Amino acid sequence: MVAVSPLATVRPAGRRRRLAAGLGRQPIGILFSAPYALFLATVFAYPLGLAVWMSFHHYFFTAPGVAVPRPFVGLANYRAVLADPAVRQSFVNVAVFLVINVPLTVGLALLLATALNAGIRWRTFIRVSYYVPYVTASVAVVGVWLFLFSSRGLVNHGLGPLAPNPSWLVNDRLAMPSIALFVTWKQLGFYVLLYLAALQGVPKELYEAAAVDGASRWRSFRSVTVPGVRHATTLVTLLSLVTGANLFTEPYLLTAGGGPDGRSASPVLLMYQRGIEQNHPDQAAAIGVVLVVGVLIVVGLQQLLERRRAS
Repeated sequence: MVAVSPLATVRPAGRRRRLAAGLGRQPIGILFSAPYALFLATVFAYPLGLAVWMSFHHYFFTAPGVAVPRPFVGLANYRAVLADPAVRQSFVNVAVFLVINVPLTVGLALLLATALNAGIRWRTFIRVSYYVPYVTASVAVVGVWLFLFSSRGLVNHGLGPLAPNPSWLVNDRLAMPSIALFVTWKQLGFYVLLYLAALQGVPKELYEAAAVDGASRWRSFRSVTVPGVRHATTLVTLLSLVTGANLFTEPYLLTAGGGPDGRSASPVLLMYQRGIEQNHPDQAAAIGVVLVVGVLIVVGLQQLLERRRAS
């Protein structure tokens, strides 16, 4: 009979425990998430890697099956796009958009969700009215916005001599703020739903304790509601930042492709114009990489501030 060393049984057991610890408490979750992980790798990771490769090469579109040299050019595409005033203006435009859109989205969504959660009158009607723009096609909603804010639109008619001249969407100072207001109005319903879901997790006892202590509604909102939905606020802020960075449809439709004089053009819109219309996909890829890096920096700073605030 061959003697079996105790280490021979301990080592496989230790390996199994380490493997189980690496897979988590529910290893079968990896199996269920594998299709979505594959989808992300196919739809996001591979195009991003290809864009990075294109940004370092002289790349242009050709007919299918035609092989042409695409030499390595280093940082030439990045220098070209960063030296372009139109590209720099597009990043300024999206910064203006985010400064207006993100605070408005967070504030209005939280206030509306709090009011709806409190059981105000006409709650069903209000829920439908704020959610309809989100589920309506962008082209149809843009038509309504143009009817309201065009030179002869309803808003200018109501303002009379106070109406801006040039009008909202053709004014170089008001075009991007108008787009920011439009996007806030259109997407507000989605963020209200996120806050409504978060408010269900705030204990009712906290509001009762605040009422016993004599806190006003505003005090209860600041001391109970805002801290109670902090994680939802982080999510809403993150989604608003990413959505604003990918702004394309609104300036393309509302201001005829970024007018006036590029004051409403976004980096994604310039990527489309450079890559598709002008056949410079290498420069478009460079704009995209700069945009991704910028968004990652902003999101990283936002996460760092949230961690410091929570600690």
